[in-house]
Amino acid sequence: MTQTTESAVLGEARMLIDGDLVPARSGATFDNINPATEQVLGPVADAGVDDVDAAIAAARRAADNGRWSNDLDFRKRCLLQLHAALVAEREELRREIVAETGSPIVLTYGPQVDGPLDELIPWVVDNADRFEWERELPTGTAFGTESWRRVLKEPVGVVSSIVPWNYPFEVSLVKIAQALIAGNTTILKPAPNTPWNATRIGRLVAEHTDIPAGVLNVVTTADNTIAERLVVDERIDMVSFTGSTAVGKRIYAAGAATMKRLFLELGGKSAAIVLDDADIAAVVPGVAASICAHGGQGCAMVSRLLVPRSRYEEAVAVAEAGMRAVPYGDPTDPSNIQGPQVSAVQRERVLGYISAGVDEGARVVVGGGRPDHLEVGYYVEPTLFADVENSMTIAQEEIFGPVMAMIPFDDDDDAVRIANDSVYGLGLAVLSASENRALSVGKRIRTGTVSINGGMWYGPAAPFGGYKQSGIGRQNGTEGFEQYTETKTIAGPQG
Repeated sequence: MTQTTESAVLGEARMLIDGDLVPARSGATFDNINPATEQVLGPVADAGVDDVDAAIAAARRAADNGRWSNDLDFRKRCLLQLHAALVAEREELRREIVAETGSPIVLTYGPQVDGPLDELIPWVVDNADRFEWERELPTGTAFGTESWRRVLKEPVGVVSSIVPWNYPFEVSLVKIAQALIAGNTTILKPAPNTPWNATRIGRLVAEHTDIPAGVLNVVTTADNTIAERLVVDERIDMVSFTGSTAVGKRIYAAGAATMKRLFLELGGKSAAIVLDDADIAAVVPGVAASICAHGGQGCAMVSRLLVPRSRYEEAVAVAEAGMRAVPYGDPTDPSNIQGPQVSAVQRERVLGYISAGVDEGARVVVGGGRPDHLEVGYYVEPTLFADVENSMTIAQEEIFGPVMAMIPFDDDDDAVRIANDSVYGLGLAVLSASENRALSVGKRIRTGTVSINGGMWYGPAAPFGGYKQSGIGRQNGTEGFEQYTETKTIAGPQG
């Protein structure tokens, strides 16, 4: 374990391959950077081809061995051991997440750390007892033969679990818990911007669980060409990826040669629709400001704010007040809801989208640049655009930054049309004085999740994923569990 330049944070530099905590065979490392301070937190192993190959071989061997896939009680016990070990290091994990992601610490008491830590593994273990691993079909009579028939659910095999940098611990835990409880083996590959939470999981597996060698491997690399082996290798049966739609499309294409099973949770350009009977002054400021949480770095966050044309200027005025009141800056300060973007590259990407919005004729109401009072860190000002047309780049492409685009609509049908006019379909919020009216609108949008008047769908029992180019498959819930299984139908002579 490496002592970092920040004494409160310890990072695991080693990978977990075939049950051992190891450096890269070449000895190479890359730096983990704190996006709020731009300082190096410490090193982590930079895997090469040989390291990735060893991890795949170990996972394949463990999958084919049969012990892990055939003993559900053992799998449950091992996952509960991991859960206990993670809980014991909760506060270290919290500090680590804030340091390497730049996430405001307040979010670690929810979806960034405590939510998945407290709920996910216990739910997965409990769901495994309720899951229908086998079911009987009615007696078959095909071809004049009476047959008993049975449907079995079996592991897919070896899963590549590829994780983004925005909510890395949550996504890692979701992927490995569901893959492992279903009897699969997996290679966990974190984003190079946020590797330590994954290597922490690897260390805890090695030191505090009975998970057999090769069942869970953790590989860190800064080289996307090395990581691509986790997609194209024929020994990999499934790729579970969360990240951008652009990368998801490349994975889709690269996996085709070996017909990989895919779960792709991708981008979004979600809308919030404020209907004309809603309390504009009460709801619009909070909806506008919501894009600033964690610097807007969330795939299901609403980034298009649709308001009635008849009340547009009123809505812009109260949205402006909401955005100007957003507390942002040092992520260790519990009063802040917005920290930095995860990297200099991401900051420049967001600023580029803001420039595109200006060039295409949208009006900057709040923000629009780098904050003068924060000279260090990858910060972008909370930014509100008005006079946005849905055809503009800032209304069509995922910015992944603290940028809200306000778009007027004429009536409910127009709002539905605008919300659906997107290649994405991940999230939606509808606000109205009438829940039935909001539900009616929500059901007409092609999207995977809908929040009605602030309702929260989030949790391990709730399937999460999107329509259209927001992905394939679902994370969490029974639907998420099933995608890590294969289905086998067996028949034999009756009686």
